[in-house]
Amino acid sequence: MGRVDGTFTIGELSRRTGLPVKTIRFYSDEGLLPPADRTGSGYRLYDVTAMARLELIKTLRELGLGLAEVSAVLDRETSVSRLAQRHLDALDEQIRRLRLRRAVLRAFVKRKSELAEVELMNKLAAMSDEERARLVAEFWREMTDGLAVDTGFYERMRSAKPELPDDPSPEQLEAWIEFAELIQDPEFRAAIRRMSERHADAVGAGAEFGPPPQEWFAWSERAQQALEAGLPPESPEGRALADDVARTSARDGQDPADHAFRASLADRIAAGTDGRAERYWQLMAIMNGWPEIPARVPAVEWLTAALRA
Repeated sequence: MGRVDGTFTIGELSRRTGLPVKTIRFYSDEGLLPPADRTGSGYRLYDVTAMARLELIKTLRELGLGLAEVSAVLDRETSVSRLAQRHLDALDEQIRRLRLRRAVLRAFVKRKSELAEVELMNKLAAMSDEERARLVAEFWREMTDGLAVDTGFYERMRSAKPELPDDPSPEQLEAWIEFAELIQDPEFRAAIRRMSERHADAVGAGAEFGPPPQEWFAWSERAQQALEAGLPPESPEGRALADDVARTSARDGQDPADHAFRASLADRIAAGTDGRAERYWQLMAIMNGWPEIPARVPAVEWLTAALRA
């Protein structure tokens, strides 16, 4: 128990905080924990403010701050309430870092990664929103550098940036790690660059790169439903969908019923279909808290098979 005047000896302070007497005495000698008073025999006494201050010192040291940094933080504190708020802020930061570590370790275990990858994943997890946005901007800049693409289309691609909340879930952190690795993967970058080149070629030829998003969504949804129902691409449903796609896509006298035209259209759709590109947007949805984006690549493959049939 404390003394009647509300002060504590260094031994009582040790029992209440769990810190060794030697450590408390060291902090006191360094000026981080000045005593509130002394006994007639010269023993140091500490009050409730000192106890809150000591808890904060303990937390800051656990977070890796040096004595000089701890001193700089404490010099700005003048009351128990402010010390408690600083302690709370430090604990929040400690929790954030622990969550980052957990996300990295979970990703490490899930992927059975090599030990050398842990450092990279740890750096990725600790990036700020600004750093994440810069990484995405650099990715899209390289994907379109030197190409006469539809600026409006690619501006929409660039405008979607990963913005994790202040308290991201483990799934969001894992999604960011996977996303960052994806956009830095040479094979993925090469695939998206090829798509951009085809886009630029279509723009240069005065052709439309693809159907309006709402039509494409409707087609992929019909293909998905047919696929889930176990219908083959050559079924009546497949023929009807292929007719709609061909008719809408035909330009400048092209015959929607021509087999060569449909095969060419299927080739163009297949060339623009990449499971990794779909994964890009699925991960973006997880990070930003958007509605789940279902996998559509199998449905698109079913649609192209219907066109070729």
